[in-house]
Amino acid sequence: MSTPAFPVPAEVDRLQRTALVAGGAGVGLSLLGAVFDLGQFLRSWLFAELFWTGVAVGCLSLLMINHMTGGVWGLVIRRLLEAGGRTVPLLAILFLPIALGLPRIYEWARPEVVAADPVLQMKRPYLNVPFFLLRAVFFFAAWSALAHFLSRWSGELDRTGSLRVARRLRGLSGGGLLILGLTITFSAVDWAMSLDPHWFSTIYGIVFMVGQALSAMALVIVLLARLRGEEPFAEAVRPQVVHDLGKLMLAFVMLWAYVNFSQFLIIWSGNLPEEAPWYILRLHGGWQGIALLVLLFHFVLPFLLLLSRDLKRSAPTLARVAGALFLVRLVDLYWLVAPDLHHHGALRVSWTDVTAPVGVGGIWLFWLARELRVRPLLPQRDPDLEEFLAQPAEGHA
Repeated sequence: MSTPAFPVPAEVDRLQRTALVAGGAGVGLSLLGAVFDLGQFLRSWLFAELFWTGVAVGCLSLLMINHMTGGVWGLVIRRLLEAGGRTVPLLAILFLPIALGLPRIYEWARPEVVAADPVLQMKRPYLNVPFFLLRAVFFFAAWSALAHFLSRWSGELDRTGSLRVARRLRGLSGGGLLILGLTITFSAVDWAMSLDPHWFSTIYGIVFMVGQALSAMALVIVLLARLRGEEPFAEAVRPQVVHDLGKLMLAFVMLWAYVNFSQFLIIWSGNLPEEAPWYILRLHGGWQGIALLVLLFHFVLPFLLLLSRDLKRSAPTLARVAGALFLVRLVDLYWLVAPDLHHHGALRVSWTDVTAPVGVGGIWLFWLARELRVRPLLPQRDPDLEEFLAQPAEGHA
C-alpha cells in the first residue's frame, strides 16, 4: 500500500489490523455454524447485516444533516462519516447470502406457506422474491450514489474552496435526506418488519432511522476519541467540539426514546389482535429482561450521564458512554428482530448471533480504516474550520 501524502494516525493502521483479525475469525466461525444449521446462519447474518448497514446509512444521515445545518462538529468528523458512507458497496456484497437464502428466513418467500395464508396472498404483489431483490438493489444503489457524490464533491471543495460546490453539497443533502428517509423506511419494512408479515407499524421506519443515526454517532465519537492525540486531530478535537457531539448524541437518545414509546403507546392502547401480539411476544419468555436492559442502558442511564456538561467535554469519558451505547444498540436491534427471526417464544441466543455481527463488523471496520487513508482526515480550505483552528484552544478534550 502506497504511503499517503498526508498524515494518517497510527491508530488507523492498528484499527485496520485488529478489525481484519476479528472479522476473519467472526466470519470463519459463522461459516462453521452454517455447516451445522444453514437456516440459523442466514438469520444471524441478516441480523448482522441489518446492524452494520444501519451504521453506514447513519453516517450518510449525519453527513447530510451537517451539510444542511453547518457547524464545526460536522467538519471535524466529516471524513469519518464519508468513509462510513463509502462502505455501502461492501455491505451490498455481504447481502448476497441473504438474497440467496430468502426462503429460509422469510415465510412469505415460501410458496407453500403463502398458498395456505390469505393475508400473505393479499400481500403477494409486494412481498415476493423478485420485487424484494429489485428493491434491495435500488436501496444499495441509492445509498452508494449518495455516498459517491458526497465524497466526490467534498474532495472538489477541498481543492477549490468554491462556494458553488458547497451549495451543490447542500442541495444534494436536502434531496438526499428525503431519499434516505424513504429508502430507510422501505428497507426496514422489507428486511425486518416482513419477518412477521402479519404485523405492521407506521412508525417502524422512523424507529430505524433514529437508531441508525445514533449508532453512527456513537461509533464516530469512539473513533474520534481514539484518534484525538494524533495529527491532524490533535488541534481540532477540542472540548467545544466534543461537547457539541455529546449534545447531539443526547438529542438522539431522547428522540429514540420518544419514537419507541410512541409506537408502544399507540399499539398497546389500541389493543388490536393484529398488532398487540408483537409486543406481547417481546415482553415474555425472557425477552422482558432484554427490554428492561435496553430501557435502562439505552435511555435512562445515558440520559442522566449526558446531562453532565463536564462529561460531554471530555473525549475519553464521552467515548466510554458512546461505546456502551453502541453495544446496547446491537442489543436493541436484537430485541426488535430476533423473536421473529427464530420463530420461538422464549429467549434463546445462538452463538452465530454473536459471531456474525463480529465478522461483518470486523470486515466493515477494516474497510472503513482503508477508506480513511484515501484523503486528508480534515477538510481543506474550509473557512469555518480554519477560523476555529485559529482561535486559542480552551484545553484538550
